[in-house]
Amino acid sequence: MKIAILSRNARLYSTRRLVEAARARDHVVRVLDPLRCYVRIAPEAVQMRYKGKPLRDIDAVIPRIGTNTTFYGTAVLRQLEMMGVYTPNPSDAVLRARDKLRSLQILAAQGIAMPVTVFGDNPDDTDDVLAMLGEPPHVIKLNEGSQGTGVVLAEKRSASQSVVEAFRGLYANFLVQEFVAEAKGCDLRCFVVGGKVVAAMQREASPGDFRANLHRGGSASAAVLSAAEKRIAVRAAGALGLGIAGVDLLRSHRGPLVLEVNASPGLEGIEAATGVDVSTCIIEHLERNAAK
Repeated sequence: MKIAILSRNARLYSTRRLVEAARARDHVVRVLDPLRCYVRIAPEAVQMRYKGKPLRDIDAVIPRIGTNTTFYGTAVLRQLEMMGVYTPNPSDAVLRARDKLRSLQILAAQGIAMPVTVFGDNPDDTDDVLAMLGEPPHVIKLNEGSQGTGVVLAEKRSASQSVVEAFRGLYANFLVQEFVAEAKGCDLRCFVVGGKVVAAMQREASPGDFRANLHRGGSASAAVLSAAEKRIAVRAAGALGLGIAGVDLLRSHRGPLVLEVNASPGLEGIEAATGVDVSTCIIEHLERNAAK
C-alpha cells in the first residue's frame, strides 16, 4: 500500500513513528508538506503536484494538519479525497473538530455529555451570557486554540468579564465553560482508532495550573477507563466523523464529560505513558479500510 502523511515536519515524533510503523509492515510511505502540494482544478482534469512532480497512485493519506495550516491543509486533503484516496479523517471532519464551538454543538445534538458552555458576541449581553452559565469559576478559551493556549481560568465574575472584554478587543472567537472542580486538574486522553479506544492516559496539571496538557508541563500516566468512558469517547469521535481522534474527558460527579476532540492527536505522550504501539494501530486501521 502507498501511504501519504500530510505533515509539515518529517522529524516530528508522531510523523516519524507513523513512517516507521508503515515501513515495518512493508508499506511505501511518503511525508508530504501540505503547503508544497498544489492543484489544477477543472472538470475531469484534476491534477495535484508536489515540488514539481505529479502525485498519483496514493492508497491512503493520514492528515497531520496543524492549526495554523488548517485552511490550506484541509483543501489539499479534500482534493486527495476527490481523487479517491482513503483517509480515516476526512477534511470536513477535521474542520468540525478544529472549530471547538461547532464540535460542541454537534456533540450536544447527539446527547453527548460535556461541560456547560455559553457564547455570545455583543458586549451588552455579557452579564446575561455569564448568568446562563452560572457562578464562577469559569473557563474561557479561544475557539481555535490548541495545547492549552488561549485558555484562562477566571475565579470571579469580574475576572470573567475582564477576560471576555479582552478577547473581544482582540476580535477573537471564544467560548466560556463551567469549571469542573472535582476533576482536580486532571483529564483523560482517550485515543480512538476505528471506533475503538486503543490507549488512554490520565494527564495531571503542573502545580499552580489547571490545564493538564503535557505541553503546559503536565504529567501523564496510563489510565484504566470505565465502560461508560470508552463509550462516550467512541461516540464523540464518531459524531464528528473521525476514524482517528484524541478525545479528552473530565471525570465529574455526573459522569464523564467530553472536553474536546482532537483530529491530529500527538503520539509521543500516549505511547510513552501507556507503552501501546498506537502508530501500528493506525496503520492496521488503514490496511482494513483503504482497499474498501
